[in-house]
Amino acid sequence: MFGLMPFERRQNSMSYNPFREMEEMERAFFGNHSLSEFKTDIQDKGSSYELTTDLPGFAKEDIHLDLEGDVLTVSAERHSEWEDSDKKGNYLRCERSFGQYSRSFDVSNVETDQIRADYNNGVLKLTMPKKGKTVPASRRIEIR
Repeated sequence: MFGLMPFERRQNSMSYNPFREMEEMERAFFGNHSLSEFKTDIQDKGSSYELTTDLPGFAKEDIHLDLEGDVLTVSAERHSEWEDSDKKGNYLRCERSFGQYSRSFDVSNVETDQIRADYNNGVLKLTMPKKGKTVPASRRIEIR
């Protein structure tokens, strides 16, 4: 059980990185925020966009999609299921992060009333139809 420690590959002296110590100090001070910006893919499917984002470990009820003007915000909140006394007494290592995470996207070219969302196996998929192209009306301008 004690052997389950994170593996860190040590760099040999041939690949010296003068900033390594500063990077390690920054990680130690600020922590690893790997979930603070969850990974997202956006594809152009012709008549629509498809936004796919990984949200593993989140319950469907803890994921929120908020639309304000032309900005879509995807937010998710993971709750802690253990108490501080449990953390102090029984855990040898605790690396799973808890908290709220969010990202915002510009949807000015999307029919926002037709966005469809599906969440399956930790993957959130949004299908967002594009707005139809508006052709300016042609008219003749009179000369005075």
